Amino acid sequence: MAARMFSRGVTSLIILSALASPSFAGGLERGGYNIDQLFDTSPFSFQSGILYVSPQRKLKDARDTQPSASTGGGNLNNRSSTADETTNYTIPYFGFKAGFADAVDCLVDYSEPFGGHSNPGLNWAGANNNIETEIKTRNYGGTCSYRFDVGPGQLRFIGGAFYQEVEGFKERLVSTAPIAFGTGNGIGRLDLEDNSWGWRAGLAYEIPEYAMRASLVYNSRVKYDNLTGTVDLTQVTGPGAPLNAAPYGRVTPVFGSAEAPDSLELKLQSGIAPDWLAFGSVKWTNWSVLQSVPFCPTSTKGVIACTSGGDTELTSLDLLYRDGWTITGGVGHKFNDQWAGAVSLTWDRGTSQGYGAQTDSWTLGVGAAFTPTEHIEWRVAGAVGVLTSGSSGVVTQNGVTFGDDVSYSFGNDLVAALSTSLKVKF
Repeated sequence: MAARMFSRGVTSLIILSALASPSFAGGLERGGYNIDQLFDTSPFSFQSGILYVSPQRKLKDARDTQPSASTGGGNLNNRSSTADETTNYTIPYFGFKAGFADAVDCLVDYSEPFGGHSNPGLNWAGANNNIETEIKTRNYGGTCSYRFDVGPGQLRFIGGAFYQEVEGFKERLVSTAPIAFGTGNGIGRLDLEDNSWGWRAGLAYEIPEYAMRASLVYNSRVKYDNLTGTVDLTQVTGPGAPLNAAPYGRVTPVFGSAEAPDSLELKLQSGIAPDWLAFGSVKWTNWSVLQSVPFCPTSTKGVIACTSGGDTELTSLDLLYRDGWTITGGVGHKFNDQWAGAVSLTWDRGTSQGYGAQTDSWTLGVGAAFTPTEHIEWRVAGAVGVLTSGSSGVVTQNGVTFGDDVSYSFGNDLVAALSTSLKVKF
C-alpha cells in the first residue's frame, strides 16, 4: 500500500525535473536535445513551451591590439573600452507523443538546440573583431522506444533521427578608410546556411512503483559539409590599395564545413520518500569539434582545400571551444493532487580557452507544475545564475594565431531565465 501511494504522489514530478533549471551551457547551447516527453505515461500528449533567457555578459578593458592594420578596422582605441555582449532570446518547443500497444512510444518534436547571439555593437574597441554575430538552428525530430519487462521494472530501447537547419551571420569592422573617403561604412558581413541529418540512440530502465528511471542517450554529430553563403564587402572600398581590388567592394560567394557536436547524457531519478523525488544528470557535449571554421571563395572549391589560415581563406568563424560538461542535481515534491515543485542546482563548464567569453556558470532553478485536471498540466520554471569571470586575448592553435586583434576581460555576470509550457494529455 505504501508503495502504491508513493507512486501516485510523484507521477507529475517525473517530467518536471527537466524544467526546474533552464540550461546555460557553454558553446552554442540553447535548448539542447530533450526527449523527456517520450516517457510521458499517458497514451497521447501534446506539449508546447517557450524559454526566455536574459544573459548579462559585460565586456570591459577592451583594447584594439592591431591599431595600425589598414584592413583591421584602424585604431579603435578611442572608442569605448566596455560593451554589452549578450542579448535576450527565446526558445520555442513543440512535441507530440503517442503510445501504441503498451510497448511502443513515439515522439515528434520541434526544437532549437543550438544558437548564439552576441551584439557588442560598432562603438567599442573590439569592433574589428565583432559587431554582431548570430547563429540559429531549427531541429525536427522523430524518436521512438520499445519497452518490455525485465526484473522489477521495464527496459526501454530508444532510437530516432532528426533533420537540422542552421543559418547565421557575422559583421565586423574591416576598415575605417571607407568612412574617411566617403565610400562606405567599412563593415564586412558573412552570411551562412546549411542543413543536414543526425540520429540518436539510448537505453532506459524504469521502475514506476518507485518513480525510478535511469536513461543514457547519445545524440550524433550533425555534419554541415555544404555550408554556403556570401562575404559582403560592398561597404569596404576605397581609392587606394588594397581597398580598390577584389574581394573589396563586392559580394563573394563562399563555402565551408562544420559540425554540430555530438553529446552523451546520463539522467537519474528516484523516489526517496512518499511524494518526494531526487534527480540528477551528467552531460558531455563535444564542443571541441568547433574550432575555427574557414570560408573560402566558391571559385576555389575542388581546386584548393579550404583550411584555417590557408591561402584561399577569405574569412572565418573563430570559436576555439573545448568540450562541455553539465552536471545537475535537485529534488522535487508533490504538495497535493494539483501542485508539485522542484529545485535544482546546475554547473556548466565553460568552453572558452582564453579566447571568447564562455566561462563556467552556476545556476539555481525552481519549477512548479499545476494539474487542474487529469488531462491538462501547466508548468512554469525560473532560474538565476552566475557567469564567472575571465579574459580573452591571443591564442595560438596549430600554428595559427587567433585573438590578436582585440583583448578584453569580464567579471562575474548574472543570467536569468523563465520558461513555461502547457501539456494536454488524452
